[in-house]
Amino acid sequence: MDERRVLVAGACAQVLVLATLASTVGLGVVGWTAGVLYLVSGVTVLAWTARRTRPRTWGPADLVTLCRALLVGAVTALVVDGGHGWPVVVLASIALVLDLVDGPVARCTRTASPFGARFDMEVDAFLLLVLSVHAASLLGPWVIAIGAMRYVFALAGRAAPWLRAPLPPSRARRVVAGAQGAALVTASSQVLAPWGSVAVTGGALAALVWSFGRDAVGLWRARGGVRLPAVGGG
Repeated sequence: MDERRVLVAGACAQVLVLATLASTVGLGVVGWTAGVLYLVSGVTVLAWTARRTRPRTWGPADLVTLCRALLVGAVTALVVDGGHGWPVVVLASIALVLDLVDGPVARCTRTASPFGARFDMEVDAFLLLVLSVHAASLLGPWVIAIGAMRYVFALAGRAAPWLRAPLPPSRARRVVAGAQGAALVTASSQVLAPWGSVAVTGGALAALVWSFGRDAVGLWRARGGVRLPAVGGG
């Protein structure tokens, strides 16, 4: 599909999703503001990135990721609006399940692209950030470290360019990343006792620290010309 049509359709769909939330679970001015800011910034970044990578059309996998992005926008509006525990859990869970779809779709349709991979990664990262903020209201501010880790790593790459080198594919990295979303959704649902949520979320954070640390060590050694086998990481 044409880039401009996709962005216009996505923007309209996001507004429709926000309006649906407002008429069902209730969405206040703060939530609407957060949702609109997410929409405007998202369309701006997507348009800029798409022009930079110059994809001719949006493939099926990109459209799946776009649907996930719309769900993340809804989750963002609900979290900023305050409360809305179960709607957040349900929408975030659907977004996490769809994360298992776009990759296989891209491979099956042979439409994988650098743009699609980056789009997928950024949607994942922002969802984790929003969920960590939501879980922090229940467990404490330390949980935000889960969502902030990827952005801290990216900022560190500006000071240390060797951290921006490509990483080899890693199943461990994907498993650890998926565990973060599952842990945060579990904590947000409050189905476990408080100590259980702390244990699950703390374990996920420990795995994430290990993952990013392993990647950092691998990149450091590669910087010196010593190549490691595939490493896990965030």
